[in-house]
Amino acid sequence: MKYKNGILIASLLSIVAPAYGATVSRIDVTGNRRMDAESVRILADVKVGDNVGTHRANEIAKRLQTSGYFSKINVRMSGNVLKIDIAEAPTINMVTVEGNDEISTDDLKKEIKTKERASYDESTIGADVQRMLTVYQRKGFFGTKIEPQKIELDDNRVNVVYEISEGHPTWITDIKFDGNKKFSDRTLRGEILSREHAWWRFMTQFDTFDEDRIQYDAQMLRQFYLRNGYVDFAVTDTNGVFTPDREYYSVTFTVNEGPRYKYGKISVDNPFDDIPDDELTDVLVVKSGDVYNVDEVEETLAKLRSRVADYGYAFISIEPVPTKDADDKTIDLNFKIQKTNRIYLNTINILGNVRTFDSVIEQLLPMRAGDPFSLQTIEEGRQKLMRTRYFKDVQMVPTRVAGENLMNLDIRVDEQPTGELSGGFGWSNINGFMVDAGITENNFMGRGQIVQLRASIAEYQKQALFSFTEPYLFGRQLSGGFDVSYTMYDYSNLGGFGYDRDSLTVAGRLGWRLTDHWTQSLRLSASFDQNYDIQAEDGWQDASLYTLGTNLRYHNLDTNFEQNTHTGVVANLGLAYTGFGGTETFMRYSGDVIGMVKFFDDRWQIRSSLNFGYIQPLDGDYVSRVYRYFLGGESLRGFDVAGVGSRNWWYSTYALGGLWKINGSTQLNFPIFIPDEYQVKGFVFADYGILGKPPKQEYKFMGVPNDIDQDWRTSVGFGIYWNTPMGPMNFSWGWPLKINEYDREQRFLLSFETQF
Repeated sequence: MKYKNGILIASLLSIVAPAYGATVSRIDVTGNRRMDAESVRILADVKVGDNVGTHRANEIAKRLQTSGYFSKINVRMSGNVLKIDIAEAPTINMVTVEGNDEISTDDLKKEIKTKERASYDESTIGADVQRMLTVYQRKGFFGTKIEPQKIELDDNRVNVVYEISEGHPTWITDIKFDGNKKFSDRTLRGEILSREHAWWRFMTQFDTFDEDRIQYDAQMLRQFYLRNGYVDFAVTDTNGVFTPDREYYSVTFTVNEGPRYKYGKISVDNPFDDIPDDELTDVLVVKSGDVYNVDEVEETLAKLRSRVADYGYAFISIEPVPTKDADDKTIDLNFKIQKTNRIYLNTINILGNVRTFDSVIEQLLPMRAGDPFSLQTIEEGRQKLMRTRYFKDVQMVPTRVAGENLMNLDIRVDEQPTGELSGGFGWSNINGFMVDAGITENNFMGRGQIVQLRASIAEYQKQALFSFTEPYLFGRQLSGGFDVSYTMYDYSNLGGFGYDRDSLTVAGRLGWRLTDHWTQSLRLSASFDQNYDIQAEDGWQDASLYTLGTNLRYHNLDTNFEQNTHTGVVANLGLAYTGFGGTETFMRYSGDVIGMVKFFDDRWQIRSSLNFGYIQPLDGDYVSRVYRYFLGGESLRGFDVAGVGSRNWWYSTYALGGLWKINGSTQLNFPIFIPDEYQVKGFVFADYGILGKPPKQEYKFMGVPNDIDQDWRTSVGFGIYWNTPMGPMNFSWGWPLKINEYDREQRFLLSFETQF
């Protein structure tokens, strides 16, 4: 019995002993070619004297596998010898990407972790493929396939090639809404970024499926409903379904609109004794009884902060506290203001400007050290600096002076190149084909000065221009500069002009701001002309004009840049005297006013304009024809350039021009079936104009009376305006309603200009 038990114990020990292991007396490494045996032992983290059994051998194998240097590993004990048999992973010689068009190789390689001279690791390559597929999916290419290929070379090296089959984007075939009763599907589609695919959406990527964009669309829908009073609105689901071939995607937004709310009682808690209550209530944008609008609430908060900051109280906290009445569908709003002490500006530090002088930046700032701290004024200064285009970024960083009611302001600017090399081409009925090129430096020598050199060549006009502007003359809000230009007008065969003109002009100018909306300028110029009139018998004639003039400008616009619509008024009033011993002596009075109103969600606009001009001869009654007024073309659509007014009885195409003019237009701009992002508008117009008579010397030619009149002309028409990525294009068709028999019509008018 004892003998049998001994045999049983010995058998069990023979089975269990390998699991408990043996003491390692030697470590043999085989299969290594590039890596020496000692490095393998270090990676394995094992040494002579260690106890290694089955469990420990598995750990060593996993550790070597994790290192990424080996493609095959076998670890075992043979007696007291630990044998490590390995096959080294190939070394990557080159990593390339093929078949990609929609995404650049550089952008894809940013996602690739597999690097040259590293060991080949299939798990890393698989992760690379997934990251690149994610990049493609963000652009809507859900059908993209990426196949990694291993090309074996000598010396255990490989090339890794990611072969990409992009296919076409996964387009959104339709966008639908479920649960909407207050707004149509068409209206809601216009409020989100995503678009349904159509062949003409070749310049946008918003018609491809992007899950992140769909989530952003849901936020945009909520903002739209909050702007229209639906405070309980929620997007309960965004369901997207692939078509069976997985080439298209259908998106459905399920919404819960809820009831519409209006403002109830509006109140402001004013903790400041030195700020009158009416100062705060006057800036409230929200009004009791109006439909609730989250944008108006945000605007009210901004205006309250600005008004309080104007009194020197910075870093105030304003909390709008709503009280919702579900029965009356109203929301009471109480704006609670937390009181702070009055704070003043201590110092203004300008940082980051390497090229631009401090004095240039200081001239643009509306605040100075010692002024009350005003967030509104600081933001106004930041916007002024950004509008100069001298800087990529401007940050206003205020810091509190410890223990004082003072604030330091750091203005941190990031400068950018201010030189512009531009060019363009275009075509119009007036100038024909045109090529334009120029170079402009908007911050010359860091002093904020503007230097421009430009040239243009067109079928009927050629020009070269040099211009210099100092925006802060004598360190004041006074701009000054000069212009030198040479222009050649080849108008003898254009419309009814019938003259050519070469003009060299040298001019100096001053400009200053009167108010926020009014500016004035003063200009002194000398023009040295050579004029050729096809009716004159003396050929080319020299002329010199010395002119002193002033111009008043009014500009006040509220602009929706996305819709390219405006509300407001722009007006100019000019007065100029030409004489001082030149060949022409006259006064010129001119003016124009444009009024604009946008409506229907800023997508429609009415634009009305009125222009007038009057020339008063001072030395006799005569003013040369090239300096008179003409009407037609863009100034009176439906008529040819210089196509209306008094004409020579013999040269039926020869317009005599007039000493005064009045013309204007009323135009309705409206969206058409093309989506707003393409900025294509339709318009209908009614133009009108009257051109005064020429000097009495032009009433006859060769003893025969000319066709002299100062009758009204009118026209109506329609057109299309397209603000293309290269520049605006304007197509219009006009039909004269009131016309004289010798007038010249021009039904179609096109103008196109681009810059690059």
